[in-house]
Amino acid sequence: MGIKNRVAIITGSASGMGKDTAFMLAKNGARIVINDVSEEKVDQTTKEMRDAGYDAIGIVADISNKAAVESMVDETVKSFGSIDILVNNAGIERAGALRKLSEADWDMTVNVCLKGPFLCSQAVHGHMVEQKRGRIINIASRAWLGGMGQAPYSSAKAGVVGLTRTLALELGSKGITSNCIAPGLIKTPLWYELPEKTRNFLKGKQPSGNIGEGNDIANTILYLADDDTGYVTGQVLYVCGGRSLFSG
Repeated sequence: MGIKNRVAIITGSASGMGKDTAFMLAKNGARIVINDVSEEKVDQTTKEMRDAGYDAIGIVADISNKAAVESMVDETVKSFGSIDILVNNAGIERAGALRKLSEADWDMTVNVCLKGPFLCSQAVHGHMVEQKRGRIINIASRAWLGGMGQAPYSSAKAGVVGLTRTLALELGSKGITSNCIAPGLIKTPLWYELPEKTRNFLKGKQPSGNIGEGNDIANTILYLADDDTGYVTGQVLYVCGGRSLFSG
């Protein structure tokens, strides 16, 4: 059945993997809500989608703020009439040695990466239950298995995996699936900001020998969002070129 005319909120979708996902779902017939904290980026990406002939709106919202999340969901339903797909993609990372990380580093990372998906899932819950249909897709990370210098990020992403499994248990009987994608290294703008020496080091740890593209994630999200993928729930799907086979 696909995702034609389904309504999708994709958090953090003004750039990177989220933007690739927005275009992928739109190309397959979904109506899209672009969300981010940067008004300029949201406006630009929404314009690009509309110029390409896709049905999209942009909503600026901080997903770690309950009122902002509820307003975003209300505006989505008012504009499109439903909410069928939620992709909890937005995330940040504050990395560093444990002794050097601040409380603010922890709070900011956990608020965006874990509290945000919780608030967004909670906000769409009632609408999805009422229509007896929904897809919640959370973006974790291979780092949930553990990563040097990633205490806040790894902890938050491990929480996302736990949240995913709990939502699958609570919502499965209501026609709502909850699944999790754990990406590895992906060629986002953040990847290219790393020093070349660091990029080469990380690439050398890849069993596949290469770094993933945004569409590797977008294609996986498309699969999990499909109306016909209703028997897949509570799962963690690694899209990491084999990097999840070892930690560190």
